[in-house]
Amino acid sequence: MKPRIDFYTASPDALKAMIALETAVSKLPLEKTLIELVKLRTSQINGCAFCLDMHSADARKGGEEERRLYTLSAWRETPFFTPRERAALAWTESLTLLSQTHAPDEDYELAVSEFSPKEMVDLTVAITTINAWNRLAVGFRKMPQA
Repeated sequence: MKPRIDFYTASPDALKAMIALETAVSKLPLEKTLIELVKLRTSQINGCAFCLDMHSADARKGGEEERRLYTLSAWRETPFFTPRERAALAWTESLTLLSQTHAPDEDYELAVSEFSPKEMVDLTVAITTINAWNRLAVGFRKMPQA
């Protein structure tokens, strides 16, 4: 694949807003390991190699176990994730695949059983943000460093 537009230099003001949103997400009181799982799972679904490379490295730096990283795409079939993580991953998949899922009540109910209303909004903003980054990176073919 050939890189397309460098979106950072093409529209600095738009990227300034994205970076501000990402900064806000990094300050949310949700568990950092949970946020990295959400970023990775979203990036797996969206096929974003750049974000997968970055967030898998970030997750490992944050102490995430290799075993969990390797099985994240099959999280439903493993015993490695907590009920809270499972709820977040189900909500992540529902919102990332929104045109297919329409955010079903089952995934919402699972999520609200583990997250407070504030945490639900925070989690949803985190999911929304990584989806936006994925769309920029995939759309403009941002490549990870070799």
